[in-house]
Amino acid sequence: MFVDDEILATQYLKRLLLQEEAAADFQWVGEYHNPYEALDAARLEEPDVVFLDIEMPEMNGFELAERLWEIRPQLQIVFVTAYDDYAIKAFEVNALDYLLKPVLPSRLSVTLNRIVKGSLSKPAAAVSLTEDEQEQVTLCCLQSLHYRENGEPKHFPWKTLKAPELFAYLIYYRGKTVSKQTLMDLLWPVHDPHKAVTQLHTAIYQIRKMIRMCGLDARIHYHDESYRLELAGRLDVEKWEDRLSKAPEVTPDTLSIHQSIMDLYEGDFLADHRYVWAEPEQERLRLLWLEHVQSVAACHVEIGQHAEAVKIHQQVIERLPYLEDGYVGLMYIYASLYHHSEVRKLFQRMKEVLLGEYEVPLSDNIVQWYKEWEQTIEVADEQGV
Repeated sequence: MFVDDEILATQYLKRLLLQEEAAADFQWVGEYHNPYEALDAARLEEPDVVFLDIEMPEMNGFELAERLWEIRPQLQIVFVTAYDDYAIKAFEVNALDYLLKPVLPSRLSVTLNRIVKGSLSKPAAAVSLTEDEQEQVTLCCLQSLHYRENGEPKHFPWKTLKAPELFAYLIYYRGKTVSKQTLMDLLWPVHDPHKAVTQLHTAIYQIRKMIRMCGLDARIHYHDESYRLELAGRLDVEKWEDRLSKAPEVTPDTLSIHQSIMDLYEGDFLADHRYVWAEPEQERLRLLWLEHVQSVAACHVEIGQHAEAVKIHQQVIERLPYLEDGYVGLMYIYASLYHHSEVRKLFQRMKEVLLGEYEVPLSDNIVQWYKEWEQTIEVADEQGV
């Protein structure tokens, strides 16, 4: 289906499509210049792919796309527009591809190949929950210290700042003994010893009360001037690591399995609390997460699902802005899609963030790749390609 308020634009794109060998097996649904007529047609005809203009007077393409997905959630949408500023937003809303007017036959061929690959990708079978995942109450440390009851996130009603940090520290060292002195030095370093002990006992009391009130299967033991937290169930981070270690290889057939693993990682370890002592564990888990999501993104690219890959790399940039990985992954994708302006913007952004904010030099191989890419684009422009 085509939706564009310009009649000549739909006729031109239709003519290009009819000339493409890859489109021989496609069944033509129709072309529409009114978005509301397109919605009605989508309900009746149930199209698999829609080529959709963004700038339309009655309803813009992004709004129409959302309404089309309500009708057909698996619909593949290709945005077609004269404005390259929409590229990032097009992928953020899960578009299959983004074509810039006037559409070149060579670029349309790339899109058609992606459509075919996307249609052939198979969803993986649903994964059954383990016994641990069926627990009614789960203690959670990803993004923040909280717990889940019957799957619903709930937050602890703490009355002080030190009790939750002490609880988080004992959770991190769960199953191990931690001396009173270590805890006092960590949380009350400037207090006199007598006052620090009083504060520690008060915080331990609050934690034990919170454990009982929230129905957590946990217990704090005291022995030989030390504390030890014992947990009967597993933390959310333990479940995530376990699923990750046991997961099959990332392939088109296992993408849904790996998506469920990605969904389990709700955020970095205790990220909301900014505990200095938690930073090494945060970095360890981030790097595990990064390795996993990069494999998933690469698989999405392999089967032509660039929108999903773009979203993943944007998450990498947000979570790890001081690493090149997210920027470089996005640049490679945009380069393959011929979105030249987006590649340039990302390279400049990477320089500003890494060099300006973090004082981290760019890798020689990335700088060399960008120079060679720019030279290739200049040659192509000179040849009119």
